[in-house]
Amino acid sequence: MAVAPGGGAWGVVVPLLVVALVAWRALRTRPLRVERMWILPAIMLFGVGLALQAQGLPSAPLLGAEGLALLIGAAAGWWRGRTTRISIDPATHEVTSKASPVGLALIAGLLLVRFGLRDYAGDHAAALHVTPMQVADVFLLFAVGLVCAQRAEMWLRAQNLLRTARASSAEAATGSAKKVL
Repeated sequence: MAVAPGGGAWGVVVPLLVVALVAWRALRTRPLRVERMWILPAIMLFGVGLALQAQGLPSAPLLGAEGLALLIGAAAGWWRGRTTRISIDPATHEVTSKASPVGLALIAGLLLVRFGLRDYAGDHAAALHVTPMQVADVFLLFAVGLVCAQRAEMWLRAQNLLRTARASSAEAATGSAKKVL
C-alpha cells in the first residue's frame, strides 16, 4: 500500500473507508426528513463562523480564495442535489431519497482533488504565502458551500413534491366527496 505524505497508511485508508461508507449509505433508498434538513447546515455555519471569527480578518487574496471556494462548493452541492433522486409516496406523503452514481462519483472526485491540493498546499504553504490553517479554512468553506447548497436544492424539490402530492390528495378527496353527494 502506498504511504500518503501527511498521514502514513492511515492517510489513504481512512478516506477510502469514508468514501465506501458514504457510497453504501447513499445508494440505498432512505427516508428524507424534510423538516430536519436545516439542522446540519446550521451547525456547520455556526461552527465555521466561530472558527473563522477566532482567527480574525483574512487578507484580501485569502478572502477572495475563501469566497471562491464557497461558491465552487455551492455549485457542486447544487449539482449533486439535482442528481439525487427524491420520491414521495402519494398515499402517505413519505419522502425518500437515493443518491445517484454520478453524484457519488462527484464526491469521490472531489475527495481525490482535495487530498492532492491539501498535500500540495501543505508542502508549498510558504511559497503561497498562507498557513496550513488558512488552507484548511478554504477547504472547510468549500465543504460548507457544498452541504448547504445540496440541502437547499433538495429541500426546495421535496417541498414542491409534497405540495403537489397534498394538492392531489385534497383534489381526490374533494372529487370523491362530490360523487357521494
